[in-house]
Amino acid sequence: MSETHTFEGTVTGMTCGHCVASVTEEVQEIPGVEKVDVVLESGALVITSAEPLDDAAVRAAVEEAGYQLT
Repeated sequence: MSETHTFEGTVTGMTCGHCVASVTEEVQEIPGVEKVDVVLESGALVITSAEPLDDAAVRAAVEEAGYQLT
């Protein structure tokens, strides 16, 4: 059985469902990502991946979507 990894962070600047979709789409592009959960109200970002994710890669994906990872 393969091990899964979880990355948790907070995305700031999101105001609607389109924002959530943009962040989800960009984060899903990171190699190894299996699942992305983004909660609009709290900004919570939880990523499940097959391998540990590089913080810089996640931050870059969130910034590419137009938001900040805190």
